[in-house]
Amino acid sequence: MRFQTFTCALSACLLNSTTAVAEPPTLPQLQAYTVDASWLRPMQPLRIADHTWQIGTEKLTALLVVTQDGVVMLDGGMPQMADHLLANLRRRGFKPQDLRLLLSSHAHADHAGPFAALKRRTGARIVASAESAVLLARGGSDDLHFGDDITYPPAVADRVVMDGEVVSQGGVDFTAHFMPGHTPGSIAWTWNDTRDGKPVRIAYVDSLGAPGYQLLANPRYPNIVGDYRRSFATVRALPCDVLLTPHPGSSGWEYAAKDAAGAKMMSCKAYADAAERGFNAQLAEEHRKAR
Repeated sequence: MRFQTFTCALSACLLNSTTAVAEPPTLPQLQAYTVDASWLRPMQPLRIADHTWQIGTEKLTALLVVTQDGVVMLDGGMPQMADHLLANLRRRGFKPQDLRLLLSSHAHADHAGPFAALKRRTGARIVASAESAVLLARGGSDDLHFGDDITYPPAVADRVVMDGEVVSQGGVDFTAHFMPGHTPGSIAWTWNDTRDGKPVRIAYVDSLGAPGYQLLANPRYPNIVGDYRRSFATVRALPCDVLLTPHPGSSGWEYAAKDAAGAKMMSCKAYADAAERGFNAQLAEEHRKAR
C-alpha cells in the first residue's frame, strides 16, 4: 500500500512538472547563403581567348576551355547556376556530355556550388586538391572560418592533384599551382591558349583575400600567415599574360563591359602585391587589438 501511495505521488509530481513547462518558441528559419545580386546575374558567353570563355555570371567566374576532345570548366559559381552554365555550354555549340572535367580553385559554395549537379548531369570528372576534396565531400560544412554557414550539395572529387601536377585534356595542359591561404586547398591553374592566333599564357588564380579571418593564433589553421606569404610569392612567379580570378573585380575585370571587360586587368604581380598590402593591414590591425 505504501508503494502504491508513493507511485501515485510520483505521478502527480511528474504531471505538475510537465504542465509547468512553457511551450517552446517557434524554431528558427533556415538561414540561406545570400549574395550580392550581381553574383547571380546571368551573362552570355564572353570570349577571353580563342578557346577560353567566361560563361558564369557578371561577378562570378566560370571558365569554359575548348579542347580537341570535349570541354573543360574551371569553377562553377553558386549552386543555383547549374542550369545557366549548361545553357551557355549549348550556346557555344556543346552538349552536356561534352563536358569532360571540372577543375576547382577552392571548395567554397560560390565557386564549387553546382559541381554535384554538373557532375550528375554531364558525367564530368571533378579535379581538386586533397584539402578541397575533403571540403567538397562535406558540402562545405565545418569550414575553418565559416563553420556551416555556406554549405552546398556535396560532391566527390574523381582526381586529387599535387602541387605542380599537369592535367591534360584534348591537347591542353592545365598545371596546378598550390596557393594555400584563402583555403588550405586553394589552387591557381595555368594553361596556354591563343588570342587572334598569337600565343597567350592564361592564369586562373584563386582568391588571395582573408575576409574576416583570424590570422593570429588561429587554432584551426596555425600556419595561415606563412601560407599566405608563400602564396603571394607563388602568384608573382606564375606564367601570366592574362590573369583571371574567381571574383573578377579582384583582378580588374568587368565582365558586363563586354568588349572592354579586361581593360583594367592586372598582372599576376600586381594582383599579389595588392593582396599582400591588404593582408598586411589586416594583420597589423589584429596585432593592434591584441595589445
